[in-house]
Amino acid sequence: MKPKVYVTRQIPDEVLAIIRQTCEVRVWSESDVPVPRDVLEREITDVEGLYCLLTDRVDEALLERAPRLKIVSNMAAGYNNIDVEAATRRGIMVTNTPDVLTETTADLTFALLMATARRLLEASEYLHRGDWQTWSPMLLTGQDVFGSTLGIIGMGRIGEALVRRAKGFNMNVLYYNRTRKAETEEAYGIRYTDMNELLRMSDFVCVLTPYSPQTHNLIGPAELRRMKPTAVLINTARGGIVNEDALYEALRDGTIWAAGLDVFEREPVVPDHPLLTLPNLVSLPHIGSASVATRIKMASLAANHLIDAIGGHRPAHLVNPIVWEIN
Repeated sequence: MKPKVYVTRQIPDEVLAIIRQTCEVRVWSESDVPVPRDVLEREITDVEGLYCLLTDRVDEALLERAPRLKIVSNMAAGYNNIDVEAATRRGIMVTNTPDVLTETTADLTFALLMATARRLLEASEYLHRGDWQTWSPMLLTGQDVFGSTLGIIGMGRIGEALVRRAKGFNMNVLYYNRTRKAETEEAYGIRYTDMNELLRMSDFVCVLTPYSPQTHNLIGPAELRRMKPTAVLINTARGGIVNEDALYEALRDGTIWAAGLDVFEREPVVPDHPLLTLPNLVSLPHIGSASVATRIKMASLAANHLIDAIGGHRPAHLVNPIVWEIN
């Protein structure tokens, strides 16, 4: 008999077909929303593999219901939706899908930076409302991107990809990271600095650090006050890194000029969220990696991880490699 796996969302048919070649597959396909918790708790009881998304909470209580589970394959670069320690204690492998979304997410980050700086959404809405009556010298004026200073918090793969785009706009790049990256500095001519100087000097601050308890509310009231009143904050990493209450006050009061968010602490964000009332916020529904090619690559990589683990082979991107070493 084929090993059983459960897939928590509709994924591309060609990817699902790959999994079905070696596994008996059940899929949550009633609608394109996260699988209800009670359904997931029921479905996980007899499977060897779980193929999930960031919207699925895989905690200790859920893992206790899965005595046969060998792998949790997450179709995302992040994995803060999974209790990795609980999985490790049970000998369950956890995988993610890094690398394949690097360039696509960097594209979106720079696009969001430019849209926020030049007030593109606000200008489009202005036109569609019929408010455009004449050319005016200061109408919908924004901030220059070319030649400005970009501060990047978190210099991983996406951070480096963003640097490459920034250099095309002759931007001066500062970065803050847990560890200094001398090779990256030499390759791109960027400068390492501490958080305070980065916030003080940057015209644009891009948050690209992973979410963790240590980075929760990393950008709060004090950090926002250190930024220039003309500065723009961009977050395409994870919600919860930027304190949303503090950001609302900073945007409302003019502490900073504008912000662009692709992520929120609670997703989907509620339509009456205070931040969404502000004209100087550009908000997106977590679409950082949302290109057709990239999403198919992510789905395929997650499928390969699932198949490899169930077949007794080491998956390519193990979050908890100690499980493989022990087994």
